[in-house]
Amino acid sequence: MPLATTGDLIARAAAERSAVAAFNVITLEHIEAVVAGAESVRTPVVLQVSENAVKYRRGRLLPLARAAVAAAEGAAVPVALHLDHVRSDGLLRQAPDAGFSSVMYDASRLSYAENLTATRAAADWAHARGLWIEAELGEVGGKNGEPPLDAHAPGARTDPAEARAFVADSGVDALAVAVGSSHAMTTRTAALDHDLLKELSGALDVPLVLHGSSGVPDGELAAAVVGGISKVNVGTALNLAMTGAIRQFLAARPEAVDSRGYLTAGREAMTRTVATMVQVVAGTTS
Repeated sequence: MPLATTGDLIARAAAERSAVAAFNVITLEHIEAVVAGAESVRTPVVLQVSENAVKYRRGRLLPLARAAVAAAEGAAVPVALHLDHVRSDGLLRQAPDAGFSSVMYDASRLSYAENLTATRAAADWAHARGLWIEAELGEVGGKNGEPPLDAHAPGARTDPAEARAFVADSGVDALAVAVGSSHAMTTRTAALDHDLLKELSGALDVPLVLHGSSGVPDGELAAAVVGGISKVNVGTALNLAMTGAIRQFLAARPEAVDSRGYLTAGREAMTRTVATMVQVVAGTTS
């Protein structure tokens, strides 16, 4: 199947008051698990490669990107590629030729004015090359080795009025909002601010994105989609599934040395996680 585009998948989901699950991938096993999980429930999905994943791959985007393109083109469901949490302009400029239809440009660490200036420039460059672009306003936190953010700290949440001005002035196609989740959470205990989400949804005319979704319980995720979230980012949940399965496999087989055995266990665990989360996000859980 030809590569889908992130913008098309998100627009379709937003029109249906649904959402698309987007999974961060690090290894080929991650990629295969995301595609297999989405195929098992016949639902479109987004494969995401973050700047941190590129750093892990020794600074080379293409090996993982080409694997993702090949897997997407061989999938039985629509699959899009998204370059996530990009801070480097050099990496941003590799996106079109590497098969990505969208990018999340992350200048959220900067002041509002600096974030706006940098994001406006990135959006202009991206749109000139047909890329759909997402940005972040507020403090989701927990990236780059930082501990998960106290999502209830003063000033951490996205302000609706500020968000409306930011979207209008930056020209972005979607906005990641801070409504109570945090990256890198290993327990699903986040409580989202659904009143704030309702305000943001009413104030903005672009799709809203939830980052740090691994720490959000199923019920909260489903309510967030009803409240206006159109893209749900998941990363840590896959790593938890993979690592847990590998630990269990090796504990039961201390003599094992063939990596295919424990990597298969890890891939299968991630596939099950993907299938479950895709259904929750798409609203198709029975």
